[in-house]
Amino acid sequence: MLKRTMLMTVLLAPALAGCTMDEVTGGSASRFLSGSVSVPVYKITTDGQGQQIGTLVLSDSRGGLRIEPALGGLTPGQHGLHVHDKGDCGPGMKDGKMAAGVAAGGHFDPAATGKHAGPNGDGHKGDLPALEVDNDGNATAMVQALHLSLNDVRGHAIVVHANGDNYSDQPKPLGGGGERIACGVVPGGA
Repeated sequence: MLKRTMLMTVLLAPALAGCTMDEVTGGSASRFLSGSVSVPVYKITTDGQGQQIGTLVLSDSRGGLRIEPALGGLTPGQHGLHVHDKGDCGPGMKDGKMAAGVAAGGHFDPAATGKHAGPNGDGHKGDLPALEVDNDGNATAMVQALHLSLNDVRGHAIVVHANGDNYSDQPKPLGGGGERIACGVVPGGA
């Protein structure tokens, strides 16, 4: 069997030389590449999804889920970043009024811990390291979530909040991140 595989490789190599992966696979090259997923991220409001502000590239690494942001148009400073229960970035009712991104549900918490303890704590699995936005409104610094894998987040929304994250439920719940201002849904969920 090994000899047959080697022979097929030798015979097919010249025919495939110079072809792109898309030409070889019929356009499905992404399943053969590094295993990363690109998540488009959009501004969100009470009216729904707005313009795209960039992407998050997600991949598995020895250090957990690797998140490489390429986002723009944000206010400088720290912003809370969380995986949410549902794969929906739409608006919804909260405290009797329409709010952006509420359709994403709460923080991803499959163990039902009910607490926000930060990316290295024993709370919600959706707690991610905060997103750092530079003075030009761009977020490009990679973050890692040790407790997550790419398969964990497939089909879930990743939400950017208006404020920073203190990784605690005190003095405000859920790290004090505030309003949901941007959102993207990780493809591949059920």
